[in-house]
Amino acid sequence: MQAWQVHQTGEPGEVMLLGDVERPVPGEGQVLLKVRAANVNFPDALMCRGQYQVRPPLPFTPGVEICGETEDGRRVMANPVLPYGGFAEYAVADAAAVLPAPESLDDAEAAALHIGYQTGWFALHRRARLEAGETLLVHAAAGGVGSAAVQLGKAAGAKVIGVVGGADKAAVARELGCDVVVDRRAVDVIAAVKEATGGRGADVVYDPVGGEAYTQSTKVVAFEGRIVVVGFASGSIPSPGLNHALVKNYSIMGLHWGLYNTKDPKLVLHCHEQLTELAARGAVKPLVSERVPLSGAAAAVQRVADGVTTGRVTVLPSAAASGTSPSGTSEARENGAVA
Repeated sequence: MQAWQVHQTGEPGEVMLLGDVERPVPGEGQVLLKVRAANVNFPDALMCRGQYQVRPPLPFTPGVEICGETEDGRRVMANPVLPYGGFAEYAVADAAAVLPAPESLDDAEAAALHIGYQTGWFALHRRARLEAGETLLVHAAAGGVGSAAVQLGKAAGAKVIGVVGGADKAAVARELGCDVVVDRRAVDVIAAVKEATGGRGADVVYDPVGGEAYTQSTKVVAFEGRIVVVGFASGSIPSPGLNHALVKNYSIMGLHWGLYNTKDPKLVLHCHEQLTELAARGAVKPLVSERVPLSGAAAAVQRVADGVTTGRVTVLPSAAASGTSPSGTSEARENGAVA
């Protein structure tokens, strides 16, 4: 089968190599999945660089989120078990963690519903306890993780402020439903957020960026607000001033979604059921901005690493890129996705 492999760490576009490899053999409690679509996530880039908390043995195939097909023909969502990741024709996953793919979504959308939306749901509902009528600030609102948080915030009845970098991403954030869009390249983020909230600030801040974005968050979070830290796409891990949190009465929360898979897997299933319901009624729909063939996976991971993409970039192996999905979505519709 065809698969991308990383034999040494470095930039994805340089160290990911496509070649013919043996089809993986699932171990005890695992299943072999034919990959229909594999979503690109920032951790894929970090693993290529050797900078992620999970460091699979070399060589490994990146791709931590897929829509796949079981040997008995079921369409499912899964997080592949490395080193047999999703940027290949076949991947391996733990049987107990495989979830049914929503019928309302095509393969690329289903692949993108898992990590980003689960992270958003746990961050906003489990950790921050977002309530209807509250104000939610989302950093990198046009990105894969941010776009999911925007949709989930709107579905929860919150007023959503999206912070983005550039006019193109601002347009995407508006299309996603942000009530207020702040282009950090054009205006002062702190002043803009304070103006949009009448000086009160945001009740919940969703931060997958870190660095300067986190510093801005501390200056615009409301009294008794909650800052949820979900990642450091900027590459800079901030050192919070706890005295500032004390005098301003706000909470700093961490969210590592992967821990729930081992600490409380029933909650992951419950979240999937909630997301499936939201997708069925159109309240959430993953923004898939690019759909690329398997041959384009390395370049796609590099673009995500460089921060130049919006929404999700999804890899469609040749076996999954033709015909129609079980939901009746044709390739023509897939090729017409928002760019």
